[in-house]
Amino acid sequence: MTSDTNGQIKDQIVTKPQMAQPRRLTFIHTVKALEPVFALLAAEKLPGWQIASVVDESLLSRVIANGHVAEDVSDRLASHVNAARTGGSSAIIVTCSTLGKAVDALAAKSATPLFRIDRGMAERAVSQASTIGILATLPTTLEPTTRLLESTAKRMGRPCKFVSQLVNEAFARLKSGNPEAHDLLVQEAYAALSAKVELVVLAQASMARALQAGQYPKPYLTSPELGMDQIASLLRLSRMSAD
Repeated sequence: MTSDTNGQIKDQIVTKPQMAQPRRLTFIHTVKALEPVFALLAAEKLPGWQIASVVDESLLSRVIANGHVAEDVSDRLASHVNAARTGGSSAIIVTCSTLGKAVDALAAKSATPLFRIDRGMAERAVSQASTIGILATLPTTLEPTTRLLESTAKRMGRPCKFVSQLVNEAFARLKSGNPEAHDLLVQEAYAALSAKVELVVLAQASMARALQAGQYPKPYLTSPELGMDQIASLLRLSRMSAD
C-alpha cells in the first residue's frame, strides 16, 4: 500500500509482466527419418521456438505412384498446413522437395509464413557455380529441383548450366531399411557426376546423410542446414525469432 498527497492510504496494484509465449514452428515431413534431423537443426537455428512435426509418408508415396503431384496430394498437404496454422504455428516448413511447386502455391495465399526447405540450397548453388550437377534418387524430385535452380539462376541473373543424374534404386533401398546401400549408390553417382561439374546439389533432404563422412573432390550442397539457415534469417528479419 502507498499514501497519496492527502495522506490517505491507497491500494497499489502491481501487475506482473506477461511472459512472451514461445513461437511454434511446424515441420511437415514425408520421410520419418528426417524428423530428428530437423528437430536438432531447429533447436540450433531457432532457440526458444517450440517444435512440432507432422509425418505423412503417404504424400510422397502417392506422388511416386502417380509420377506427379496430383490434386489429392496438394489437398492433403493443404490440410496439414491449415491444421498447423489453426494449431498456433507461427511458421511452417515442408521438408520434401518433391512438393515444392505445391508449397509455393500454398505459400502465395497463406497468412502464416510457409517455406520449402530447398530454396536456400538453390540460391547458394547458383551464387557459387556456373556448372551445377543435380543428383536425385526420385524422378519426381529431379524435375522440381531443376525448375527451382533454373528460376533461381534467372532471378539472380546468373548464366548457369545444369547437369542432372538420377540414382536408380537408392530411395527404394532407404525405404526398405538398408540405408548403407542407399548411401553407397549416392556416393557412386556423386563421383561420376562431380567429374562433369563445379558443384553438386543433392535434391532430397534424405540424401544428405550419404556424403556426411569422407573427403570429396568437388563441393556438394544439401538442403537441411542451408534451408534452415535461410529460413531462420528470414524469421529474424521479420522479428518473429525469439533472438
